[in-house]
Amino acid sequence: MASDAPRTLVIACGALAREFLLLKRLNGWDHFSITCLPASLHNRPQHIPEAVRAKIRAERDAYDRVLCLYGDCGTGGLLDQVLAEEAVERIEGAHCYEFFLGGDDFAALTEEEPATFFLTDFLVRHFDTLVIKGLGLDRFPELLDLYFGSYRQVVFLAQVPDEELVAQAERAAARLGLPLTIRHTGLGTLERFLSAPVH
Repeated sequence: MASDAPRTLVIACGALAREFLLLKRLNGWDHFSITCLPASLHNRPQHIPEAVRAKIRAERDAYDRVLCLYGDCGTGGLLDQVLAEEAVERIEGAHCYEFFLGGDDFAALTEEEPATFFLTDFLVRHFDTLVIKGLGLDRFPELLDLYFGSYRQVVFLAQVPDEELVAQAERAAARLGLPLTIRHTGLGTLERFLSAPVH
């Protein structure tokens, strides 16, 4: 990468750190740095906007530009409001499912079967912690039907080829009592967003 490339900070959800680092390595993006907020903030999305603002203000003076690798993630537009105030661009999409799959494909899939529970590589790796323990199903297994009884399928949006992740996704779907479909997305729109020309 040319030495005159703008020093860029990416503020990201922790659930996307591995994918960002993979792209950085594959593309030789030495001008990129990343700082992550904990993925557990998805359990309290109302805190995401101000947490992102705090990161922007703490770090921006050390960089030429700042990008945000977050969907709206349940903030109801409040994250976009903060980013507009701070003049920071974010990746397009409501959540990582949409920007891994692509907006049109995501809309078509959810129109075909709205009762879909999505998994990503990150969620497969941390399924027990985030889903089983996070929802208390390890202590109260009788709640499984309450949480997942209305779902019709699990769709695993696989970012990288990994047989062990596929096996884990199969176990996760079986744990939920749902059929599994696997869609190989690659890194979706992440690479396009990060490699787009500076505006």
